[in-house]
Amino acid sequence: MPATDERGRTHPEPAQPAPTRLETELSTEQAHLETSRLALRRMRERAQSLFATGDKVAGDAYTAEQLGRHLARRVAELADDPATALFFGRLDFGPTDPEHAGRGYHVGRRHVTDERGEPLVLDWRAPVSRAFYRASARDPQGIAVRRRFGFSAGALTSFEDEHLDRGEELGTASRILTAEIERPRVGPMRDIVATIQPEQDELVRADLADSICVQGAPGTGKTAVGLHRAAYLLYLHRERLRRAGVLIVGPNRAFLSYIAAVLPALGEVEVAQATVEDLVARVPVRAVDDPAVAALKHDPRMAGVLRRAADALITAPTEPIMVSDGSFRWRIGLDPLHRVIEETRREGLPYDTGRERVRARVVGLLQRQAEARRAESPGDAWLRRMGKARPVTAFLDAAWPALTPEGLVHSVLGDPDVLATAADGLLTDGEQALLRGTKLGRTPKATRWTAADTVLIDEAAGLIERTTGFGHVVVDEAQDLSPMQCRAIARRSEHGSITLLGDLAQGTAPWAATDWRESLAHLGKPDAVVVPLSVGFRVPAVVVAFANRLLPALAVDVPPAVSLRHDGALDVRAVADLAAATVAEVRAALGHDGSVGVIAADDAVDGLRAALAAAGVPTATADDVAASARVTVVPATLVKGLEYDHVVVVEPAAIVAAEQRGLHRLYVALTRAVSGLSVLHTAPLPGPLAEPPAA
Repeated sequence: MPATDERGRTHPEPAQPAPTRLETELSTEQAHLETSRLALRRMRERAQSLFATGDKVAGDAYTAEQLGRHLARRVAELADDPATALFFGRLDFGPTDPEHAGRGYHVGRRHVTDERGEPLVLDWRAPVSRAFYRASARDPQGIAVRRRFGFSAGALTSFEDEHLDRGEELGTASRILTAEIERPRVGPMRDIVATIQPEQDELVRADLADSICVQGAPGTGKTAVGLHRAAYLLYLHRERLRRAGVLIVGPNRAFLSYIAAVLPALGEVEVAQATVEDLVARVPVRAVDDPAVAALKHDPRMAGVLRRAADALITAPTEPIMVSDGSFRWRIGLDPLHRVIEETRREGLPYDTGRERVRARVVGLLQRQAEARRAESPGDAWLRRMGKARPVTAFLDAAWPALTPEGLVHSVLGDPDVLATAADGLLTDGEQALLRGTKLGRTPKATRWTAADTVLIDEAAGLIERTTGFGHVVVDEAQDLSPMQCRAIARRSEHGSITLLGDLAQGTAPWAATDWRESLAHLGKPDAVVVPLSVGFRVPAVVVAFANRLLPALAVDVPPAVSLRHDGALDVRAVADLAAATVAEVRAALGHDGSVGVIAADDAVDGLRAALAAAGVPTATADDVAASARVTVVPATLVKGLEYDHVVVVEPAAIVAAEQRGLHRLYVALTRAVSGLSVLHTAPLPGPLAEPPAA
């Protein structure tokens, strides 16, 4: 409408500049995003409608329950987060691709289709999407143009094209890729589907049958690789892995809370997460071992001790069996009873399975006698009655006695004769004396078990009964697993594969691994390939270089970390008052975007939190990922696997002095920063850090 001035004269509207080609394309892409969101909403509403009426179409209660679970899972998978982009890239195929020539596909976190079933967004795990991560100017893989999108709060803000068919490739010079990698973060870990690098993608898409070990330096994305591999395998082997299950094993609850949102963001809502302590928690932990005793209980030789103790309970029968059956009496002599025991022993079954196999074979011998005399086969009720007959159970209790995991461990630790026999040639006299010093109750139920005991009890359970396994297990921070903890995981992945993630330089447990081959052998995957990731994208180069000064003192054979980030900040300084300096440093860090992590020796955490609270700075704990506070005060023993935009490490010397492998713990603490690191100290820095860097 024309404008009118104060005299009533009309003037034409000033001509608006025509939108540029880039603005037009950006508008078109934004429209596609809105269309895709509406389509996803329709998909979810349809799933919700089916869920609401599913019980009316199911033929029976069991089918209704199964259908309900499936539809509930489908509804959860289709949830949309408006703050997260539905797609982050687009592939335009050139004329040379035989299958997709001239077509374009948007690549995103999940598959979205229109009402006709045509794809609006391709799942990043789909075969076509592989080229988004793998194509290059050298190998375009049929791609003419690869487009990356920039987003803010779920809205499209920019895009960036690589004309691979012309030899144009941005690589790490990509502005959008760099911005996404360096984006400040507060709260739980995010997915990295928009920034997966080719070497990471190769690991993510490894076959289900393959077990792999990733030796990843800080900031190389090994945790993300493991989580995205789980998501990829669930996409490719959906039904198989839903039946067998996928398990994520982390070092502590804080870490599991930190990563908990990644898989749901990718549409995967049915993945189990646990610590090793969760897996072996058959009894409550109410006591603490001396460190030397705990280390011995985690030693793999204890598996042999327990097996010997269980085997020693199986003895040769000394008397025949005589069973009354109405007017008949059935007799089984010593020779057939000996054969039953020996045949079953040779089969190598779990102890309880073997005991029931012996019972069934003895009942079978009685059945043959009954059939010969009666000229008919006894029924199931007769078989059950013979299996419970007193002579049969007495024979079982003598030759193959009932056993519980707690009972087996209690007898080994509490009976010197049992221990001496089972440990002969495996443990020294001094080691046996350490175990004999363990304080036990009179019975397993009356015993105050330790954390190390739970690992032994789980080992015993593996000897006695079959352990429920998973189709795939992802184990993060695996360098701190003891051999016995590895065996606990091996029992849960015996018929599946594993993704082992860790960094030998970050091993802080007394039994920390120094060679991945040894850990893989205890995990039952000795042939798994070990893949090093040494180039990082998260931790700034200046921080990595500072932390790398510790590597020569850590006595591990790992390549030094290398970072492609050159934007970080490092500030190392001596202060007079640690608490006051920490408060000042945190306040300065809060002037920038992102999270702030304060890392200190465990016994200093409460004092630092109190100082920050007195200064009016709200803080959260490491396991409180939903907290609104941007500042988290973390004990050094719990910081493994976590990361913060700005990290304040308080008194490195105290972190080192707190435990046997304190230098390794300090290396972990120093490599948690993804933007800036401040190191505050009153005591002298540990030797390797005090020395100037090598030329």
